[in-house]
Amino acid sequence: MDGVRFGRGLRAIRLKRGWRQEDLARAAGVSRSVVSRIERGLGDRVLPVDLERVAAPLGARVSVRLDWRGEDFDRLLDGEHAALVEVVVRLLTSAGWETAAEATFSVYGERGSIDVFAFHRATSTALVVEVKTVVPDMGSMLIALDRKRRLAPRIATERGWQASIVGRVLVMPANTTTRRRAAAAEATLAAELPARSIQVRRWINAPEGPISGIWFVPDALHMRTRRRLAPKRPDSTHEPRPDLRHTRT
Repeated sequence: MDGVRFGRGLRAIRLKRGWRQEDLARAAGVSRSVVSRIERGLGDRVLPVDLERVAAPLGARVSVRLDWRGEDFDRLLDGEHAALVEVVVRLLTSAGWETAAEATFSVYGERGSIDVFAFHRATSTALVVEVKTVVPDMGSMLIALDRKRRLAPRIATERGWQASIVGRVLVMPANTTTRRRAAAAEATLAAELPARSIQVRRWINAPEGPISGIWFVPDALHMRTRRRLAPKRPDSTHEPRPDLRHTRT
């Protein structure tokens, strides 16, 4: 992160709005010293969540890019996404849904894919699931998710599913970082995706009417790693070794 450039940019946008540092601090819910520190080029010493809070009232967005070993990083991210999709498919299938992972579509010239597309035959309900391993840009994500929800009945028909009800769910890993970043966009999420994990799970088990919500599911790769590294329990049926310390030779 270039702290100096970030601070100069924030100050320029603030002045264009005609705001004082106090005004921005009040709108962002932080102290004036935080705004001052950022504008002086010390943004790298401020919590990322505070950078986002300060940028949001100005209509700006904080974007942090992480690079690592070129294509290896893309494969790593794809692996996390695929593992999360696998968990969602397994949970939906166990609840009686028919599922299709990475379901591609081309409807009226609109092309794309749905991470998990599911159908509950007993209630004629289709479900559009968007899987994200990190908190996305909410604006573009919601636009894309709403487009897929709108096209869902036609996409379902092409698969032989006659859907009269359509739900949409954003799935993210249930870890502290994701939950904290999602909390920073709580106002937007509450308006667009009001249902939370417990409600979504209940609805999946017994769908009734449409739903729009967020579903935090276990971090699949973390769970696999934890299971792989867990120490093996001793076999209780194994015969104990004899104590040879007092055996005469």
